[in-house]
Amino acid sequence: MQLGIHLPQAGSQATPELIRRHARQAEDLGLSDIWVSEHIIVPRKQFPRSPLFYDPILTLTWVAAVTERVRLGTSVIVLPMRHPLPLAKELSTLQNLSGGRLILGVGVGWLEAEFNALGVPFQERGRRMDEGIAMMRAVWSEDPVTFEAKYIPAVIDNMRMQPKPEKPIPIWIGGTSEPALERALRLDGWHGSRATPEQAAPIVARLRARRPEPEFAMLALGRPRHRHDEGARRRLCRGWRAAHHGASARPRSGRLGYRPRRRRQTRRLNLTLRSGFASAAPESVRNPHR
Repeated sequence: MQLGIHLPQAGSQATPELIRRHARQAEDLGLSDIWVSEHIIVPRKQFPRSPLFYDPILTLTWVAAVTERVRLGTSVIVLPMRHPLPLAKELSTLQNLSGGRLILGVGVGWLEAEFNALGVPFQERGRRMDEGIAMMRAVWSEDPVTFEAKYIPAVIDNMRMQPKPEKPIPIWIGGTSEPALERALRLDGWHGSRATPEQAAPIVARLRARRPEPEFAMLALGRPRHRHDEGARRRLCRGWRAAHHGASARPRSGRLGYRPRRRRQTRRLNLTLRSGFASAAPESVRNPHR
């Protein structure tokens, strides 16, 4: 099994030192990947405890400087809220500065008030998502580049953007809707946020049937009902592996036993299914917004 954690970059307990310490500890423990989430601006009523979200790209740049091996993932960036050109520049820069460790998880988003605050049409987020991905891939691969945009304000005619990513940036699509699954099949992986093992099993089977190559990645997030119950974490992880492999599975010894040093902070179990592996990721700081 491969293990990863969601970094404590959101909520009232998030601090630069805590983020750095968890990233270093993840690498020292041999974990596979570390993840961050995104909100730009949020309604007070829906986020009463804390509106704090450190920017995901800057956070990953911060931890890339203090790590060497662990992969760096976004879980997820709400792509339709952002203009793809500065985002593409930031991502390609991070990919090169980190030695090619970036995993780009993107989703269409759900918080309409956030879109309204940013002046982005909420009802067009699916179309902006598709066009944004196409625009970023164009500027990453073509030099010079010409791109005709329909939904995103941009005139790109015989222009140049550098640096190009030294390694391709894998794009994993978040969500369980039909459009999300179809996008995932066209790209590099599926990020099944908050899907249970029961929900994920038919999706995993469907995606694997159409994309059998091991390079196609699948990731899912879940949480045990009792957050301090080690047995619940093990059962949930076995459920994910069974969903992925179609059979019961046992965790490899020594990996699921990882717990953060401050056990009282453990709240959530993230599970990654990709390329034939299941990855359980205990989040070490409570997300106050869930």
